[in-house]
Amino acid sequence: MGAIISESAYLGKNVQLGAHCIIEDNVIIGDYCQIGHNVIIRSNVTIGCEVQIADQTIIGKLPVYSPRSIFQGESTWTRTIIGDYCRIGAQVVIYIQCEMSTNNFVADYASIRENVVIGEMNIIGRNATIENHVQIGNFNKIETNVYLTAYSIVTDYCFIAPCVSTSNDNFVGRDQARFQHFKGITMETGARVGVSSIVLPGIVLGRDCLIGAGSLVTKNVPEGEIWLGSPAKYYGLVSENQRLANNIFPKH
Repeated sequence: MGAIISESAYLGKNVQLGAHCIIEDNVIIGDYCQIGHNVIIRSNVTIGCEVQIADQTIIGKLPVYSPRSIFQGESTWTRTIIGDYCRIGAQVVIYIQCEMSTNNFVADYASIRENVVIGEMNIIGRNATIENHVQIGNFNKIETNVYLTAYSIVTDYCFIAPCVSTSNDNFVGRDQARFQHFKGITMETGARVGVSSIVLPGIVLGRDCLIGAGSLVTKNVPEGEIWLGSPAKYYGLVSENQRLANNIFPKH
């Protein structure tokens, strides 16, 4: 069906390719994968077994930087890795040197930048944007239209509701000092953020905390507390039956 496959690429058993796929040099695709139409898999990508990739998705894209950007390209890039059993939607863009573990779901139109590390069993929603140098653990839900800024850390069992925005620049400067002030957010295990909230740079959301919908978070939120409002303030404590310690989660 008009696929272009490099001679140095390796395809495992029973790989299904849609029409007009492009698979570049040194790509490895595991057994029983399903690749949709017009998918582009750039050089040095490793895809595990039983992965599904929908139409018009790009894996391993090289970034293009503005001369004014604080981010510039690596001198050498390592492999892009997609783990076993991942499900990746249509028109998703996953950049080079992203490492994604097993059983992740990435919905249509999502964008995952370079130097992102993602654990297992996460959901990344439709049109979500994960910027570069982000670390995401396991069993997280990052919902539709979330913007997760560069240099952020999301540990395990966190929830980020639709349309949440984050920032990594509190300085907003114009001189060279601005390069010293970049820091993303940190979400500790079980932290949850309500729909359309904004979390400012460097904020730490403590374990099991809950941010109410539409909040503006300007201060660190301690473990197990509920904060809401603009700016967000203490409202109460997360009930014991909603704490991670009192809920059963799968280990795999």
